[in-house]
Amino acid sequence: CTLDSEVALRVGGDFFFDPQPGDSPVKLVLIAGGVGINPLFSILLHIADLHGYQEGKGNGYKMGTVKLYYSAKNTSELLFKKNILGLMNAFPGKITCHFHVTQQRSRICKELQPHVTGK
Repeated sequence: CTLDSEVALRVGGDFFFDPQPGDSPVKLVLIAGGVGINPLFSILLHIADLHGYQEGKGNGYKMGTVKLYYSAKNTSELLFKKNILGLMNAFPGKITCHFHVTQQRSRICKELQPHVTGK
């Protein structure tokens, strides 16, 4: 987003991402903390499927970019981190993630270091 961009924000409740083939592409920002990643990870997997379908067939919904911001106490509490890294590698520039840790005491592994910020 840039200054003065219009954004939609939804907190809690039932939510999903189910675009139809004729819908305009959107850029998504997903924000999760702790176990709140569960529904957003499901959305992220669906987005990866849409990107894969788009690359393989060239038709259907044209997916925009997705940025996931995910916070936990430490990297051991970042659920699905290896899966998320795999999605970023599979769809570079289309799916990105920024992990944030608030109480990390141990060293952050090399694989996560470029994607983690901390206190």
